[in-house]
Amino acid sequence: MITRLTPQDASFYRLESSSNPIHIGSLAILQNTEPGATGQVLDYDGLIDLVESRLPLVPRYRRKVREIPLALGRPVWVEDSRFDISYHIRRSALPGPGSDEQLYDLVARLASRPLDQGRPLWEMYLIEGLADGRSAVFTKSHSALVDGDTALEIGHVILDNSPLPRDLADDAWRAPREPTDVELLAGALSQLAAQPREAYEVARDAGSNAFGLVRGTRMAVKAAANAVRTATSGVADSPLNARTSRSRRFDVVRTDLEDYRTIRRHFDCSINDTVLAVVTGALRNWLLSRNEALVESTNLRAVVPMSVYVDGGDQPTPASEVSSFLIDLPVGEPNPVMRLSHISHATEATGRQRRGVRARTLVHLAGFAPASLHAMSVRAASTFADNTFNLVITNAPGPQTAMYIGGARMLEMYPVSPLLRNQTLSFGLTSYDGQVFYGLNADRDAMADIDVLAASVHESMEELLGACI
Repeated sequence: MITRLTPQDASFYRLESSSNPIHIGSLAILQNTEPGATGQVLDYDGLIDLVESRLPLVPRYRRKVREIPLALGRPVWVEDSRFDISYHIRRSALPGPGSDEQLYDLVARLASRPLDQGRPLWEMYLIEGLADGRSAVFTKSHSALVDGDTALEIGHVILDNSPLPRDLADDAWRAPREPTDVELLAGALSQLAAQPREAYEVARDAGSNAFGLVRGTRMAVKAAANAVRTATSGVADSPLNARTSRSRRFDVVRTDLEDYRTIRRHFDCSINDTVLAVVTGALRNWLLSRNEALVESTNLRAVVPMSVYVDGGDQPTPASEVSSFLIDLPVGEPNPVMRLSHISHATEATGRQRRGVRARTLVHLAGFAPASLHAMSVRAASTFADNTFNLVITNAPGPQTAMYIGGARMLEMYPVSPLLRNQTLSFGLTSYDGQVFYGLNADRDAMADIDVLAASVHESMEELLGACI
């Protein structure tokens, strides 16, 4: 099966660089031994069997990208005739008993490495050796691979809501013959003959050697800029905006969902507003620790993709979206209640400016949706010009009951969102089983004090909870 990449898929594929790999990561920490038992619930062979059984739900994970000869069209997805699941699923181990800090350092190194563009654009690691009988599964999926409409993130489908994995029909997939360059070229010429407008775009873009930035993506960026006309003059200098290196740092924060609910009830706001207020307070405390000059009017501008919603009144339709908007975070405001108030009013005012990414498939398939939601959130954020914001904050709600991978209970789930161009930090949040888990992915050179920012999240939460008394 040959499918042409969409304009946005092609843009992601073309714009990736060694210092800006554009893949979505997710880290699941598992309780992988039963009390009093020896051996793991989920081992390497079991993970391979599990993923192999779920690949029919995410068929694009067996496809790779092929360029069209002479650049006469966008690249295409083709079935990988050499598909080898053992290449994509890998095994790693910490020197036992491995600490959480060692795990985060390993995740940072894995997140720094671009994916092999000669194969399907994903990798999965079973990380063993964690203390207290735990293991971890870290997954990387290229942003071009996951759109939430025709393609989900693999983490969406490998989780189950019971220790007994659900049964699926046997997979009859066989590696097909790949098309030759001549066949790809012939198909592209037929496409151009049938669609003269596309031929014009190919000719125009070939001259600038920037085919990936096709007309659809440029129009999306222009529309986003027009929607936030007052913001497009650029943002103030910030330590969050600099040229990124090839290395990353990763840290996490664990918080209780009930604390956000307490704040929401007391101040009559939304959970999303509360999350943004906590992040704002953390950023303020972190900036102060760096002796940054803050005045009451100092803001940081964030792109904030939020959760899926469904239209259609009494009868929900399959059309749903990840909604994304720009918001100024009042890091200069010393009063936590005023910060929350500013954010609540701002989110209400920007509701009409939100931009959506469709997520048709999500409403039809059971599973752990946040993995796909974070992937879509990055796609939504990418429609904004990169000089109009300081950072990206993705927030995806998850199930509030236990989930399992191959029978091993998932204890924690952290998103590892990529750094967009000139962004030194990304915040990813996932709520799951009564907790809210933060994944902080940062540039290694620019964010040596990522641990200070992580600790500041707890300080900011305590400030807001103290205001509820």
